[in-house]
Amino acid sequence: MTYLTDHRAQVRQDPRLIFPPAVTMLCVGKLYNTDGPAAPQEGEGWISRYAWGSRDYHDVLGEALHKVAARIKSALNEDFEYRVAVDTAPLLERTYARQAGLGWIGKNTCLINEPKGSWFFLGELLLPFPVSEYGSPPPDRCGTCTACIDSCPTNAIINNEIDSNLCISYWTIEAKSEAPDDLKQAFGAHLFGCDICQDICPWNNRAPVTHHPAFQPLNACPPLEELTPNQFRERFHNTPVARTKLSGYNRNIAVASENHRK
Repeated sequence: MTYLTDHRAQVRQDPRLIFPPAVTMLCVGKLYNTDGPAAPQEGEGWISRYAWGSRDYHDVLGEALHKVAARIKSALNEDFEYRVAVDTAPLLERTYARQAGLGWIGKNTCLINEPKGSWFFLGELLLPFPVSEYGSPPPDRCGTCTACIDSCPTNAIINNEIDSNLCISYWTIEAKSEAPDDLKQAFGAHLFGCDICQDICPWNNRAPVTHHPAFQPLNACPPLEELTPNQFRERFHNTPVARTKLSGYNRNIAVASENHRK
C-alpha cells in the first residue's frame, strides 16, 4: 500500500493542494448498514458489508454530493467551483470527519458516531467560501473496551493502528500475492474484506439500517466457487469487489474453500 506514503503523502497535508480555492470542507457520512445475513451458510463465502450492494459507493455518494452542491448554488443563487471527493483524493478523510464532528476514531481505526455506529461511507465537498459555523471533534467514547482488539483473528489491531501485514481486508482486497500460510487459516470464509472489528463493536449494536437500493445485500454470501471472467464481470461489475480483480477473487475462493474443508 505504498500509495499512502508516495508523492501524494505531502498533498494530504492541505486540501488546497488539490483544490486551491478551498475554504470550507463539508464532511458527510452515508449509511450502508442493511438487514442482511449474520453469517455465511454451508458452502458460502463472506463479503464485507460495504461491498454487498449492486453499485460502487464512490458513484452513489459522489452523485449525492454533486446534488448537495447544486442545492447550495440554488440557495445562494450563485455559481461557484467546488470539488467532490469520495475516497478518490489524497485527503485524510477520517481525520477531517472527526474534526467536523461526525465521530471519533475508534481503536479499530474506524470512525464511530455515537448514535449511528460506524457503518457509513465518508465523503467531502470542498467549497470556496466560509460558513457561519463549523463542527468540532466529539469525545472518544471507546473507553476501556477492547472488543475489537480481542476479536481480531489475526491480531492486526496494535496500539490503535492496523498492521496491514496481518489484516484480512488487506490480504483479500489489496494484496497482489498470496498471504502467508499461517494467516490463511484465520481468514475463514472471507472473500473480500472483513467486518469482525465492526460487528463486535458495542456502538454498532443499535446501528440504523438503510433501505437505499444500491446497498442491499445482493452479494453478501456468494458460493465458494471460482468464477470465469464473464461470471465475475456480470456479478461484480461496478461494485467494490471489482477492485480485487478475478485473479484475486479466485485466489480468495481457494483459501476459503480450503478452510471450509478443515
